Amino acid sequence: MGKIKLYDTTLRDGMQAEGVSFSLEDKLSVAECLDELGLDYIEGGFAVSNPKEMQFFIEAAKLDLKNSKIVAFGSTRRADTKVEDDLSIKAILACKARAATLVGKTWDMHVKTVLGCSLDENLQLCGDSVEYLKKRGVETIFDAEHFYDGYRENSEYAMKVLASAAEAGADVLVLCDTNGGSVPDQIYEITKAVCEKFPTLSIGIHTHNDCDCATANTLAAVRAGAGHVQGTINGLGERCGNANLCTVIPNLVFKMGLDCLAPEKIKTLTEVSRFIFELGNLNPVMNMPYVGESAFAHKAGLHVDALRKEKRSYEHIDPALVGNERRFLISELSGKSNVLAELEKAKIAQDKGLAKKILTRVQELENEGYQFEAANASFDLLVKKTLGTYKPCFELLKYYVTVERRTTGEMINEATVKIKVGNKVQHVVGEGDGPVDALDAALRKALENLYPAIRDIHLIDYKVRVVNAKAGTAARVRVIIESRDKTSVWGTVGVSENVIEASWLALVDSVEYKLQKDTK
Repeated sequence: MGKIKLYDTTLRDGMQAEGVSFSLEDKLSVAECLDELGLDYIEGGFAVSNPKEMQFFIEAAKLDLKNSKIVAFGSTRRADTKVEDDLSIKAILACKARAATLVGKTWDMHVKTVLGCSLDENLQLCGDSVEYLKKRGVETIFDAEHFYDGYRENSEYAMKVLASAAEAGADVLVLCDTNGGSVPDQIYEITKAVCEKFPTLSIGIHTHNDCDCATANTLAAVRAGAGHVQGTINGLGERCGNANLCTVIPNLVFKMGLDCLAPEKIKTLTEVSRFIFELGNLNPVMNMPYVGESAFAHKAGLHVDALRKEKRSYEHIDPALVGNERRFLISELSGKSNVLAELEKAKIAQDKGLAKKILTRVQELENEGYQFEAANASFDLLVKKTLGTYKPCFELLKYYVTVERRTTGEMINEATVKIKVGNKVQHVVGEGDGPVDALDAALRKALENLYPAIRDIHLIDYKVRVVNAKAGTAARVRVIIESRDKTSVWGTVGVSENVIEASWLALVDSVEYKLQKDTK
């Protein structure tokens, strides 16, 4: 089999996912990102649907894309409209895209009940639409909608639709599992039959994930002969999503030995995945295969012990191949191996006695409600404290927080912080949108003249969780803060019955970690 062609539909099918919306600028950024990744096709959207979609094609034409073709999406002509007058066809041509994807009905039930035309009329409109675009020099990809459902109910007619598109000059016939209800065995057998029927044509696969089989179905289709693969970054898509290219691509390359993307490009997959999540204002899926933050995270002590001896013992590939990294999680379930692995990573001399001492302290703190899995910086400081190498950058003398609600409904949040750095005492007041924000502002104001690097810290996430819910309003809470500077991201944790104190502890760890990191 030759090179597998990769077709991304994040900007069309992906945007049909609940809660997903990209602005015009976002869409252009995604297109540049996917071109840099090296994909063959980037579907830009349904041009006839709204002005923003059409504007995307106008602006995308100005991009200096190196690897990808921008594809305009549309449907075959309506049954009661001439092809030259059809709005969808006209919009595709107006896009001036080098390639177009036409979706056509292949399930006889849809033809009769949704289109409301005869089976023969549907064959005609599919052929007319493909031929019209091909005569105007547009590379034409035919998406056979609901193909697998249609084939199972009326294989003869589903094949006739493909033949109509093929005879009209379609460059690719894409078989769509639109309802996502097929399983790999079905996909394989049906795709194989199509490949045998059209041996000289490129056959594609487009799957949805309603049975959680989208990736497996895609691989089954490729095994049966499909050479054109459609999907989205992070599996975004309507209902349960589409085939996830972040999983499909490494499976094609590392598990099936196929050519679809250069190794140096695959190493950027994790970065691309997180970029799309960030741009869409979506929370990353931690346990997503290959690119998720937990994909190569190890917690069980036995696993970590084995990994330190042989990486293949509990990892199916090297995480670096997809731009990810190995992580050892520290918790009350950890063994000394987890701690030793972290010490090794930090280039601290291996000491089983020290590891046991650290682990005991971790277990004590987690019994109080601490959690270090998402608080790598707090763990780093804990190690330094246990080693006796920790030197605080400042000393707290006191803090004081006030929250005032006025009769107008206006909220005033102020925090006073008094700290000591060496022989200097700083006593400052900060205001914020809430008590924690005010405390953060006051701490920064007290330190920024002495430690200018604190200006680089940006708080990017703040989470509060009740540790012992049965205690009601007197319950202990755990605060996790995620911070970043120009080069890295880190997490810190604080626990207390007082949410302000828990937040202060996490804030202090964040600042201390940053300052000690820069000093180091």
